[in-house]
Amino acid sequence: MRDEIAIKIDHVSKDFRLPHEKVDSVKSLFVNPFRSREGLKTETQHALKNINFEVKKGEFFGIVGRNGSGKSTLLKIIANIYQPTKGKVTVNGRLVPFIELGVGFNPELSGRENTYLNGALMGFSTEEVDAKYDEIVKFAELERFMDQQLKNYSSGMQVRLAFSVATILADSDILLIDEVLAVGDASFQKKCYDYFSKLKKEKKTVVFVTHDMNAVREYCDRAILIDDSQVVKTGTAEVVSKEYTKLFIEQASVQLKQEEKPERWGDKRAVFTGVSVAKEKVLPSDSIILNMSIRANDDVEGAIVGFSVKDPSGAVVTGTNTYLEGQRLLSLKSGMSAKLEWVIDNIFSDGEYTFDIAIASGSVIHEWWDDAIAIRFVRENHVPHSIVPPVRLKIDK
Repeated sequence: MRDEIAIKIDHVSKDFRLPHEKVDSVKSLFVNPFRSREGLKTETQHALKNINFEVKKGEFFGIVGRNGSGKSTLLKIIANIYQPTKGKVTVNGRLVPFIELGVGFNPELSGRENTYLNGALMGFSTEEVDAKYDEIVKFAELERFMDQQLKNYSSGMQVRLAFSVATILADSDILLIDEVLAVGDASFQKKCYDYFSKLKKEKKTVVFVTHDMNAVREYCDRAILIDDSQVVKTGTAEVVSKEYTKLFIEQASVQLKQEEKPERWGDKRAVFTGVSVAKEKVLPSDSIILNMSIRANDDVEGAIVGFSVKDPSGAVVTGTNTYLEGQRLLSLKSGMSAKLEWVIDNIFSDGEYTFDIAIASGSVIHEWWDDAIAIRFVRENHVPHSIVPPVRLKIDK
């Protein structure tokens, strides 16, 4: 079975034509709406260029790449949402796409009503949804909210419901999954990963688009890396994830050199004179040692120093400050300096994380430093991103 082909992508390219029209030309369309559009200027965007690969039946196949590289476009072509500009796509088997979850949801209807609506759009009868309803609600962890209107749900709750409906009702040979595991808290994410383990055990054919190299290594048999609309690497999950990490670091380094210095703002009554880490590349066995130096430019009473950590997508995943760590509010005389050493247990997922740091007294910000420093974490096992790692703090004045 593993030698049979489930999906074949043969020299597939996809172009989008983007209109470029000056303001006066757009206005002229209202003045003369029957004017021919043949003269409108357009730009061709090459979303995918000559993509070739095969997915075998029973294979867990990863598609990885940066935002804008063409991953989601490729998935939509496989799902027959887009048609390729060139090339051919062959799919052998019934396919269910987990791509734009919640499409067709009505915000004025309740979660219960939307469950049946979504099931109907997927081709299931009321009786079939009835049989699975309790299981859907339990998986989504929305028992108390199913009779509330969907417009009162958070975006995370809506995606959890949509994912649960698709997961429980899905009965297919091939599943296409696009970054759905980024929703919910750590408990719900674990359910999603358990579902992945179930799919893998059942030898389902899965095509998985993700940024999470830990998930790629844990679940995928093979993968491709797409960059600049082209396949730049094909191989085992380990080989492709290492190439992705290498590419990510190289491009991040170039970007940092091209960008301006990190933004710093505040009343400057107290400022950071330095920030550093013992290691910029942190292994699983390493603790993160974050050193800060501060100086008071004026007398400061009741100061708090802290930091927040942002994951590779820019989302804040954790943070703390001197007050939360049980330290007294800092009192600094003008010209006085202090050093802080934070020892943070490394339970972060793989990727590059940035630290924002700040000094404040109450609601008054003395200095806020965006993206003050970056650290690269390298880890073999998956860790949920929403975490609060243990922190130890030492202050020297």
